[in-house]
Formats: sequence, C-alpha cells, structure tokens
Amino acid sequence: MGGKNLGGRQSALEQLYLAYRQDVYHYLCSLTRNASDAEDLLSETFLRALKRLPFFRGDCSAKTWLFGIARNVWLESLRRRRPQLDLDDLIDWYLADELAADTDARAMLARVRALLAQKDERSRRIVYLRAEGYSYAEIARMLSISENSARVIEHRTRTWLKATLQKEGYWDESK
Repeated sequence: MGGKNLGGRQSALEQLYLAYRQDVYHYLCSLTRNASDAEDLLSETFLRALKRLPFFRGDCSAKTWLFGIARNVWLESLRRRRPQLDLDDLIDWYLADELAADTDARAMLARVRALLAQKDERSRRIVYLRAEGYSYAEIARMLSISENSARVIEHRTRTWLKATLQKEGYWDESK
C-alpha cells in the first residue's frame, strides 16, 4: 500500500510540476534576479511540495500553494546566505513584491516601519517572523497561537498596511 501511495504522490507532483514549473520558475527569477539560483530554489520547492503533498488541504489553488512554498524556500535561502542581514532589510525584501519599485520606495518602506510600530507586539512579531522566513506553523509554536491565527493576523496586518499606504498616497494600485 505504501508503494501505491508514494506512486500517487509522485504522479500528482509530476502533474503539478508540468503545470506550474514555468510559473514558479519565473516567480523565483523575479525574487532572486538570478536564473541559476532560481533553478536551485525551483528544485527545492518541488522537493518540499512532494513532502507536503499529503497535507495539502485545497484551501487555496495548487499554484498559490506552490508559490507559498517557493517564497519560504527563497526566504530561507536569504537567511542562510545573509545571516547578518538586519531586520529592516528583511522587511524590505519581504514586502518588496508588493511595494512600488520607484524612487519613493525608500520613503514608503520607512513609513511601513513606522506603521508597524503602531501595531501590537504580536502583530509586529508575526510580520517580522514571516519576513525572516518562518512558516506559519513555526510562528504558531513560538507564540503559542494556532497556525490559522498567525495567518489571519499577518493577513490583516498586511491588508491594513496596504490600505493605509494607499490612503496616504504611497501605494497606487493602478501601477
């Protein structure tokens, strides 16, 4: 039975790989800005997907799930390569995919830091831990909360940040 189960996982993974390899690769290229690094991270992403496939609940699309794994793999690679990276730089990297890359980006990132300082300690800590590459499960264990609570708090904090930045003119959805 174990062989059949493994075979089923490999078949499902193969289907995911064929369907989303290019999308995940392009996503990783946009994060790393290096094709060779993106290839390495792509391999690691699908290795992790193989391990986690039995636990995929279908709460989101398979593509979204794979992108989440890819993002975590990338963040962990940053942590390994640049352990001296300070927290502000990690926040910059973490939020970079959603922030405008124009000349006002530094001002916006400074504003993000100021806004995060207004949030409660738990919300700030969750955002910073995600920026450091920790999974929701790891954060939940560290903060003695449920994994779902960690996800919800991070989502609400990011949504609040985005809405506040939009109101203040730092973020333009039309760009």
